[in-house]
Amino acid sequence: MCINRLYNFPAHLTTMKALPLKILVSFGILTGLISAISSAQTATPTPAKQAGEDDEIKIESRLVVVPVAVTDANGNPVLGLTKKDFAVSEEGKRQEVDNVGNADTVPLEIALLFDVSASTDAMFKFQQETAAKFLQDVMKPIDRATIFTIGQKPILVQGREEAAKAMDAVRNVTPTKGATAFFDSVRTAADFLRINAPQGSRRVIVVISDGEDNFSEGIQRAQRNAERKVVDNTPDPEYKRLNQLIMRAQDTAKNSERAKVLKGLQDADVVHYSINPAGSSYTLNKISVFGQENMQRFSQETGGTAFLPKFLPIDTKDELANSGNMKKNAATLEQIFKQLANELRAQYLVQYYSETEYPEGRFVKLDVKLQLAASNRLRARQGYYVKN
Repeated sequence: MCINRLYNFPAHLTTMKALPLKILVSFGILTGLISAISSAQTATPTPAKQAGEDDEIKIESRLVVVPVAVTDANGNPVLGLTKKDFAVSEEGKRQEVDNVGNADTVPLEIALLFDVSASTDAMFKFQQETAAKFLQDVMKPIDRATIFTIGQKPILVQGREEAAKAMDAVRNVTPTKGATAFFDSVRTAADFLRINAPQGSRRVIVVISDGEDNFSEGIQRAQRNAERKVVDNTPDPEYKRLNQLIMRAQDTAKNSERAKVLKGLQDADVVHYSINPAGSSYTLNKISVFGQENMQRFSQETGGTAFLPKFLPIDTKDELANSGNMKKNAATLEQIFKQLANELRAQYLVQYYSETEYPEGRFVKLDVKLQLAASNRLRARQGYYVKN
C-alpha cells in the first residue's frame, strides 16, 4: 500500500545551500554595505512580499502497511501488542512505527480458493466441511469472505459476504476433472482484494490446492510459442525433441508466472496461506514438488504459512481402512484450520511512513522484529514493491 504524506518547506530555506562559498561571502559584504546606507536614511515600509517568494517544496512519504502475525511457542495468538512492541527496518534503516491495528478492531477480508481439478478430488468433501466450519469460527460480523474455484480458469463463486453466505457457497462448490490454472486464480483473487477490500483491512488468501499449474494463460502461451517455433523451422520435427522444448518453455513460463503472482500478492498487501491435500505424496514427481514450492514461496514472502499435512489414503480397495483414514484426515485438517485461525487472531497491521526515495517498481526489503519476548514467533511480509 502506498499513500503519500506531504511535508512543506519554504523555498528560501532550501536554496542557500546550493550557492558557492565565494558568492555567499560577496553577498554578505554587499548586504552589509546596503544596511549601512539604509541606516542613515528615513525608514520606509517593507515592500509587500512578491508572489512566489515563499513557494512550497513538497516532499512525499509512503505509508507502508506490514501484516504481522505473532504467536507464542504453542501456536497461540499473542494479543494486546502496541507499536512500541515492534521494530521495523527498511533496507537496514530503522523506521518509526506510526500505528498498529489488531484483529479485534481491523476487519478481515479473506479469499478462500478451492482447487476443483481432478488432482484434489479424493479429498474434496471433508475439505469443504472443515473450511466452512473454519469460516464460521474465525469470522466476526464485520469480516467478509470471497470464494473462488481453481480450475481451467478462476471462477468467482461468491463475492464479499458474511460468514453464513460464504459457508453456503463453499458447500455448493463441486469438483471437476479439468485442468488447473493455479497462477491465474491466485493472481485474480489478489487483484479482487486489492480493488474491493476496504482500505486498512487485513487481507488474506487461503488456498486449498497442490499448487500445480498446467493451464494458466502464460503457460499456454509459452507452449504454443514453443510448438510454433519448432514446426516453422522443422518440416517433420522429432516428437521427443518437440516435447523437450515444450517442457523447457513451460518451466520458464512457470517461473515467470510465479514472480508475477508474488508481485500481485505484495501489491495487494495480502498474506498467503495454503493447505496441500496431496500431503507427503507431493514428492513423487517434479511437477508436484514445484507446486508445493509455489505455495511455500508465496506464504513465506507475504508472512503466511504453507501447511503440508500428512494425509492418509482414502481411495484404496479396503473400505474399512478408507473410513478410518477419512476420520484421521478430518482431524488433521481441523487442527490445521485451528492453527490458521489462531494466526489470524494474532494478526496485526504495522504501519509506518517511508521517506526514502526509491524508483518505481523497486522491491524494498523489510525486517520486522519484536522488541521483547524472544520466545514468541513472528511472521511478516519480507518486502514491498514501490508504487510512486
